[in-house]
Amino acid sequence: MPYFGCHLSAAGGYRAMVNTAISIGADTVQFFTRNPRGSRAKAIDPADAQAAVEIMSAHSFGPVVAHGPYTMNLCTKDPEARAFAAQVLAEDLRRASLLPGCLYNFHPGSHVGQGLSTAVCQIAQALEAALAQDLAVPVLLETMAGKGTEVGGRFEELAQILAAVPSPLLGVCLDTCHIWDGGYDLAENLSGVLEEFDRVIGLPRLKAIHINDSKHSLFSKKDRHACLGHGEIGLAALTALARHPALSGLPMILETPNDLSGYAREIAVLRGACSPS
Repeated sequence: MPYFGCHLSAAGGYRAMVNTAISIGADTVQFFTRNPRGSRAKAIDPADAQAAVEIMSAHSFGPVVAHGPYTMNLCTKDPEARAFAAQVLAEDLRRASLLPGCLYNFHPGSHVGQGLSTAVCQIAQALEAALAQDLAVPVLLETMAGKGTEVGGRFEELAQILAAVPSPLLGVCLDTCHIWDGGYDLAENLSGVLEEFDRVIGLPRLKAIHINDSKHSLFSKKDRHACLGHGEIGLAALTALARHPALSGLPMILETPNDLSGYAREIAVLRGACSPS
């Protein structure tokens, strides 16, 4: 069975965040490493991080996911902004290393007219420098909806980055809303989508899933998340994905527009769909 959780704030510390996750029936969690729309990062208390690790171990948590800030664009045309983004990436991996088994996920960025090949080179350079710290933190490229000049709207684009940085620490986080909006039909062809992912990237590279419905139609390139069963993908397709045998054991993170009670309901629905009848 997968691990199920949602995106929660770590502003009150890792221990409080993990306890909140447990209170809604989660056994994984995702959090921002810093202000998602800025660059500021709160100092981490090592004792708090250790306490969170002990609580997660006691409650049989799966891998947790740290999410990089949205403003971190490793392939922007602005060289100063690009250098700062690379610095944020390196710092975030050091922060994530305080939680053993933590995965670090980020949006690959937007090339803003430079072209995909230039973007791949720039992203690869930043990844190589950050991974040279030898922190053993798995780094995940998130699948995107393909808005504008976003990198990662097609599996082939992520495959190019993975090929440019031959590290076993690099993997992929698949976002169901994003790939639906990018043209991958999870509702009618789940098996085909997973087969294509396996052919282009390789299922062993898939390390986490953002499980969200979409407010928009297939191939809309809009990226607007909806609660499970209240969007265009539909609950049947999302629960089928959750119980797909190829995805067993992965952390599945809800990023749906919900409060805690809503997350608790969705986690219960997903776990129920995966339980033996």
